[in-house]
Amino acid sequence: MKKKFLFVLFVASLGLLSCEKNDDNKYADYLVARPLKVSMAEFKNGVDVIAPKPVEESGKIYAYQNYIFVNDKYRGVHVIDNTDPSNPKKISFIKIAGNVDISIKDDYLYADSITDLVVLDISDINNITIVNRLDNVLRDNVVWPAEADIFESENIDYENEIIVGWETVTERRLISEYEKNILRGDVFALAETANDASVGQGGSLARFKIVENYLYAVDSHNINVFNIEDLENPQDLEDVYAGFDIETIFNRGQHLFLGSMRGMYIYDISSPATPTFVSEFQHGTACDPVVVDGDYAYVTLRGGNFCGATESGLFIVDISNIGNPELKISYPMDGPYGLGIKDEKLFVCDGDSGLKVYDKTDVENLVALNHFENINTFDVIPLENSLLMVGEDVLYQYEYLESDIALMSTLQLN
Repeated sequence: MKKKFLFVLFVASLGLLSCEKNDDNKYADYLVARPLKVSMAEFKNGVDVIAPKPVEESGKIYAYQNYIFVNDKYRGVHVIDNTDPSNPKKISFIKIAGNVDISIKDDYLYADSITDLVVLDISDINNITIVNRLDNVLRDNVVWPAEADIFESENIDYENEIIVGWETVTERRLISEYEKNILRGDVFALAETANDASVGQGGSLARFKIVENYLYAVDSHNINVFNIEDLENPQDLEDVYAGFDIETIFNRGQHLFLGSMRGMYIYDISSPATPTFVSEFQHGTACDPVVVDGDYAYVTLRGGNFCGATESGLFIVDISNIGNPELKISYPMDGPYGLGIKDEKLFVCDGDSGLKVYDKTDVENLVALNHFENINTFDVIPLENSLLMVGEDVLYQYEYLESDIALMSTLQLN
């Protein structure tokens, strides 16, 4: 009787394994985004300066004088003393709910807090103070995690809560659930070179850009224009509609270059309060930062997930005729994010494939100088004397060599 019972158990277990094996075809791994929520009261009173803390999810970087500012996605900004680049030190954390971008001029830091613009005085880096907050001036400033496959946004009390950002985790989900979300529309569709020593420097993923007395902040549809001649009291001017899925902004001279999921848009700011459209370069749907040097714009396209179906790559666009940009050449990449230029060196953060360094003397024949593999790369800023790069919770600094770069220091942010 006991043997018969064991045999029945064995047969039943085979059946279960068979079902699990068959069911396995119904599942896949997806990146799921869940909202980070705070109360309305906490959001409006959520700016504070506290002691250094571990980063939860590193974002963009910004350099100003001897300091580096590293965004902690949707949570605020880590302040790092970089007086000694071989030994950078975290000194404080600025809590700003929903923050992803900053820009600095003459010791005044401008930061987004979802739809609000916050102004801080950082003249005493050890005693940072909040001097102004402009409510609801960044009206379409909603940042979705482009890499996510599924968004979960149920059970939100919209009268008393606000979504300040998203956390993402990889989970095994039913393929049918993902397909239903796509059909239902649950996947929401919605660096620069500093010429003025008093203005800081961001990377190619920046959405804030200061040009002289104006701050330009792009959201998903518009160029938000602010007159900051009175640094403490920005004037919110008329927004300029720029299209769909605007992601990044870069400035060269009298032109703004906007990177979007659909292409690159060029705007003239010779009348700085009213940017005017000049031309565009279209490409397939993809996430798209841009930097400009000489007669060329360098655009990285990242396909997949929310970014679209376009294959990833580096596009070099001829802008010698600013009114008619044309593709010069493209190079395949794996999954690029930010990029930067210093003299004839081109730096590309190719996601999990690492940091790639090229000689761009001949754009039609890029020469690979180095490839820093086995690191995650996100955003890069080529400074005058060193290169800053942020990856997954690590800040890297490199020194320039004649035909290469060499690692100077790393700082664990978590």
